[in-house]
Amino acid sequence: MDSLSREIALQVLTDEAERIKRLIKNQKNSLCISQCKAFEEVVDTQMYGFSQQVGFAVRVGIIEKKEGQLMLSELERQLNYLYSEVYQENYDKKESGKGE
Repeated sequence: MDSLSREIALQVLTDEAERIKRLIKNQKNSLCISQCKAFEEVVDTQMYGFSQQVGFAVRVGIIEKKEGQLMLSELERQLNYLYSEVYQENYDKKESGKGE
């Protein structure tokens, strides 16, 4: 693969990861993240699709396996952070409501 194809592939994968993060962030203010199993399934499906795209890029030699693993683990880390943030905000709201 020439470097242009590699750069395009990396950009496509990066854009896809950003799209998944936006999906979560757009729901951040909604209780759906913390209470909606359907939303969790959507995220799981998106992550599965992304992992398949990364796997394909690795198999055809566009990116190295280590790069693919790094992309997946970074996205998972960021999504876990967003989930934790939402759960903490919801917990704090519940706790502050108890004192009233």
